[in-house]
Amino acid sequence: MSRTVRDVPPPLELLCLRALWSLGEGNVKAVQELVARSRPLAYTTIMTVLDRLVRKGMLVRRKVGRSFTYVPQASLEEARRNALRELLEGYFDGSEEALVRFLQGRPEAAGAVTTRIELSERIDTVLL
Repeated sequence: MSRTVRDVPPPLELLCLRALWSLGEGNVKAVQELVARSRPLAYTTIMTVLDRLVRKGMLVRRKVGRSFTYVPQASLEEARRNALRELLEGYFDGSEEALVRFLQGRPEAAGAVTTRIELSERIDTVLL
């Protein structure tokens, strides 16, 4: 069975991505310093996570002197859209209306038919 790359990174990868979104670009040391504010991790752990993100295509890196500088390939907004899309597809059958009802604490209407609305049109104004 082949493994596919999810659009939504796991928590540790997301922590490193958030550091890079904040920095714009950075080396392992810079990412480690930001990540250490919430979760102290070894330099080699951060280096491994960043390398994994490069292999997944979520970061690009370039050699600067003796180290690499990492740059995110997608913005925070794109990552949010991907996470919301995965949430909608996985738990709400792609229905924004069902998600909104859930967030408002309203129970599903019996027999209600929901239509699929283009994510880029409405989800930003509803949740973001």
